[in-house]
Amino acid sequence: MSDRLIFHIDVNSAYLSWSAAEKLKQGKTLDLREIPSIIGGDMASRHGVVLAKSIPAKVFGISTGEPVAHALQKCPNLVLEPPDHKLYAQYSQRLMALLMDFCPFIEQVSIDECYMDFTEYGHRYSTPAAAAEQIKDTVKNTLGFTVNIGISSNKLLAKMASDFQKPDKVHTLFPGEIEAKMWPLPVRELFMVGKASAATLEKLEILTIGDLAHMNPRILESHMKKHGRLIWEFANGIDHSPVQTKDSELKGVGNRTTLAQNAETSEDAKRALYALCRQVSSRLQKYGQYAGMVSTEIRYASFTEVSHQRQLTAATADAQTLYHNACLLFDELWNGEPIRLLGVRTSKLTDTPQPVQMTVFDYTAN
Repeated sequence: MSDRLIFHIDVNSAYLSWSAAEKLKQGKTLDLREIPSIIGGDMASRHGVVLAKSIPAKVFGISTGEPVAHALQKCPNLVLEPPDHKLYAQYSQRLMALLMDFCPFIEQVSIDECYMDFTEYGHRYSTPAAAAEQIKDTVKNTLGFTVNIGISSNKLLAKMASDFQKPDKVHTLFPGEIEAKMWPLPVRELFMVGKASAATLEKLEILTIGDLAHMNPRILESHMKKHGRLIWEFANGIDHSPVQTKDSELKGVGNRTTLAQNAETSEDAKRALYALCRQVSSRLQKYGQYAGMVSTEIRYASFTEVSHQRQLTAATADAQTLYHNACLLFDELWNGEPIRLLGVRTSKLTDTPQPVQMTVFDYTAN
């Protein structure tokens, strides 16, 4: 579908970037990203493998996956930082939460990368690249590390684009750019072409992605079976796979927004909640769904997050009902601190509205 707008967002050397960002946050002055450094092993044992490397370390020929002992032979002054997977999970969660502020249609495919279906949000920006630049810069300025963003009309081309020049870059690779930007690349750089596949292709004198794109797919299938057809399609920019968002499964419908200014009063916060509830109501109606549960989320200016949910007396898509319950939850949650982000999410969806059972108070009122 040429009318789709897909972003692929990839953290630049994630483990090393996150370790570096955390050390700077703690007051350290040395940035691991600016010196020859790696994540992996320790100086005492010299065991383990390189999990991530800085750009200065790459200059010495150090590569991800090689033994730490070999890396130290190439660069005796190499700085080693042990991995901290708990820290990495926290940074990954912060990244995904921030990206959700821009667009909720996200498929996270690993701890440091995701796809974003930006189709419904592209009109808010002058160009797709302008949107991606804003996302990239917000990540850098807010969280302290950089990402690459690839832009295209499908996931495959967006991923290929994000692997172009790094770090801290935005690249496009739309179908009309394939010939100039992708076909001259070595065939091993195509997504899903590993070492074994590359060796097979080179025996067939297929050296570039362009060579592969112009190959007869039947010949490829005879040598590589279904995988041959798949990589031929990828070489031609063909990929119809959807971005598998949480809403794709319709387990819940929600929205969240980062406020232009921190909300410091209940009135300011509830105005934002009302707008969110109207948006959620509209999406529920679009999907033909009714919600049986609503939750409210608050992220304070300190980046602490809290949320709470409540069961509704009857499944609904009504904005006013959602707003009433979201406000009740807000009053339970808010501790008076300035609010940076608010979110409303619905769950327990059904395609049938539930009748509201009248209570003794309803009869009395009549």
